[in-house]
Amino acid sequence: GVGMGMTAPVSITAFPTEDGSFQQKVKVSLRIPSQFQANPPSPTDESIKIEERQEMTIYSTQFGGYAKEMDYVNYAAKLKAALGSEAAYRKDFYLCNGYDPPMKPYGRRNEVWFVKE
Repeated sequence: GVGMGMTAPVSITAFPTEDGSFQQKVKVSLRIPSQFQANPPSPTDESIKIEERQEMTIYSTQFGGYAKEMDYVNYAAKLKAALGSEAAYRKDFYLCNGYDPPMKPYGRRNEVWFVKE
């Protein structure tokens, strides 16, 4: 019964297909605000799970605008090209992050993260 407002980033785990597009399954993650971290509220919807994200090192790229799936796919391809074949990172998924509420028209921040192996 307690609202927590907008959290940032909103993180979508994308599972790419061979052509780079998203599979039909995605995982949306929201950060639980600091005041609820020690004792998070229990979800009333069984499809919502509380998970602790482990520490990670990432390779990242940032871009602006209202991000769509194709934007994330394109920037993931650019990040992959920039890293070349020497960088070791998870290839089975990557993270698409948005930091701004929908009503913010300018100065938007989006990121693609590859998790370093």
